[in-house]
Amino acid sequence: MIDLLVSPFTEFAFMRRALAGCLALSLGATPVGVFLLLRRMSLMGDAMSHAILPGAALGYLAFGLSLGAMTIGGIVAGLVVVLAAGVVTRASNLKEDASLAAFYLLSLAAGVMIVSLRGRNLDLLHVLFGSVLALDDASLLLIAAIATATMIALALLLRPLVLECFDPAFLRGVSRWSPVAHYGFLVLVVFNLVSGFHALGTLMAVGIMILPAAAARLWSRGLPLMLLLAVLIAFASSVAGLLLSYHTDVPAGPAIVLMCGVAYFFSLAAAPGGLLAGRLPVRHHLES
Repeated sequence: MIDLLVSPFTEFAFMRRALAGCLALSLGATPVGVFLLLRRMSLMGDAMSHAILPGAALGYLAFGLSLGAMTIGGIVAGLVVVLAAGVVTRASNLKEDASLAAFYLLSLAAGVMIVSLRGRNLDLLHVLFGSVLALDDASLLLIAAIATATMIALALLLRPLVLECFDPAFLRGVSRWSPVAHYGFLVLVVFNLVSGFHALGTLMAVGIMILPAAAARLWSRGLPLMLLLAVLIAFASSVAGLLLSYHTDVPAGPAIVLMCGVAYFFSLAAAPGGLLAGRLPVRHHLES
């Protein structure tokens, strides 16, 4: 049993690189997912994951599977959609979620159209679903750099981010950090989605953000413990997904997200904040 769990990572360098990439994503993207969840913006993460597709697709169309071109294109496209949605929200009667929904639908359609111009389905699948088992050293360094920058930024913005999660009106009234926290956080979301895009693709990247965060929320109400549990759940799910992919020859990215889903459904059933909380019979022990 130990050999089945350990030997794939000791024998194959591509499995070790995939594991390192998943660890970096768990440390960077998953804490961002916790704040998305607390701010009731979980579906916004999904919308923004599609928003990066046109930029990444343009980089791919111009330079092929170039790490730098696709990264810069994805970041620019994501930031353009975020800023455009913000402008529309402030200049019209539409709320932010409606603006983002409109832009992400257009972005997804445009991105798929751009990638399809090459006419190669395999490359389209690579862009949409990623290839975590094909991570090279340059991709690992990029993912690790974004994870490091994210942890530093979250540490610096922790107080205003927490306040904005629970009372954004109060934060706007007492601090000039409100727009910095809001837009800085959206920038972190874009960067981590681009980071996850290289490993899991645009359609799967948001899974490692939101599912572990939702599972951790069912186990804890305190933010520090919630962040720790979310990271641990994300990394454990990544290990399980990689092993499932190795032993059964299924795609690694979807396997990782499915393992995150298993952790979520287990938490939904067993956690104190889950479906069965307060519904199980309680035994009262009387002292004699």
